[in-house]
Amino acid sequence: MATIRNAHTGWVGDLPTGAGQVTLDSSGLGTFDVTWKARAEAAEGKTSPEELIAAAHSSCFAMAFSNELSSAGHAADYVNTSAAVTFVPGTGITGSHLTLAAKIPGISQEDFDRIANAAKAGCPVSAALAGIEITLDATLDA
Repeated sequence: MATIRNAHTGWVGDLPTGAGQVTLDSSGLGTFDVTWKARAEAAEGKTSPEELIAAAHSSCFAMAFSNELSSAGHAADYVNTSAAVTFVPGTGITGSHLTLAAKIPGISQEDFDRIANAAKAGCPVSAALAGIEITLDATLDA
């Protein structure tokens, strides 16, 4: 069965000087200020579409990695992921860089790398971002 999640944004003004608020409707977790300046320069306590995409990508990748890992018969002591989404004004979103650090007893470096790359490829958000470069740095902690 399909799942639908909703958010909405209200915006007042033009792009350079206007402002808006994005609300996470499905979860009800909050409303967050957005501006062009926060998107193209410094965040200054506001979010951006790219930060929201980074949150989606890092959480999706963590889930995909955990699923691939358990399917291969491994369990992690911990998995930490992050995503850094690059936005170039005038060009758009150009990339997402995933970082993974995990401690997994008994796994080989080869299996870890294979599973991490499979998770990167299999993550639904990675598939949605197929038009940009997605890179991965994966570290197996001792």
